[in-house]
Amino acid sequence: MKNKKLTPILIHVVILAFSIIMLLPFLWMILTAFKTVSETTSVNPFVILPKSWKTGSFSTVWNNMNFFSLYKNTLLLIFWRVVCACSTATFAGYAFARLNFRGKNIMFSLILFQMMIPSQIFIIPQYLMISKMHMTNTMFALVFPGLVTAFGTFLMRQAYMGLPKELEEAARLDGCNILQTFLYIMAPLARASLVALGIFTAVFAYKDLMWPLIVTTSSSKMPLSAALATMQGQYSSNYPQLMAASLIACLPMIALYLVFQKQFIEGIATSGGKL
Repeated sequence: MKNKKLTPILIHVVILAFSIIMLLPFLWMILTAFKTVSETTSVNPFVILPKSWKTGSFSTVWNNMNFFSLYKNTLLLIFWRVVCACSTATFAGYAFARLNFRGKNIMFSLILFQMMIPSQIFIIPQYLMISKMHMTNTMFALVFPGLVTAFGTFLMRQAYMGLPKELEEAARLDGCNILQTFLYIMAPLARASLVALGIFTAVFAYKDLMWPLIVTTSSSKMPLSAALATMQGQYSSNYPQLMAASLIACLPMIALYLVFQKQFIEGIATSGGKL
């Protein structure tokens, strides 16, 4: 009996310990934002709390960086990538899962092959395509790599394969064509996986760094991740200002999570995936 009572306690202690470990970088970012430069570069490991809580870093970065423009660019990037990825993935996933056509297995094998190789391999071809179209420093350039998604296609294919065939047969008997069966029967039943894909795509777009730094050179066209990277100096950095800007940059995603908390949890839990 004692072992049965101790097991839940130990599980909760372990979960709590790992939760604290995961929160430490975020807490360290908050504390650093209120410190002075000398405190952040101190070699004394016991300097954890700031001696006096300074808020000057927040006002400095807010005045020096156009956060309204950065917020707008980031939200537009997330919105268009989610729309494009979910639209293309749900159509392609349904086609690979439920339709029979010539070359189906070969084409899906190519999608799986794309998932197995590093995404950095595609950066040079994608940049050359954007450059030839004279579309650098535009929102289209930022969204371009997310127009289609191999991971999303695979995820939606698995979702549609899990649905019973009897639904399609019943829809066919009722006179529905392929498009009507997809739109009115199958797509609504795969909504949980589509929400999960939207969550994954939004998070990936928000933290994307390399591609925005390559295709945007104008500060007015950069998303938050690229703008924060430009604050990192080659030889020295103002860590309080960098952490203050990072904390301000986190606010939109925190707000989105608080608003769509239920959808976040349901989407990830239903899809069986993890961030």
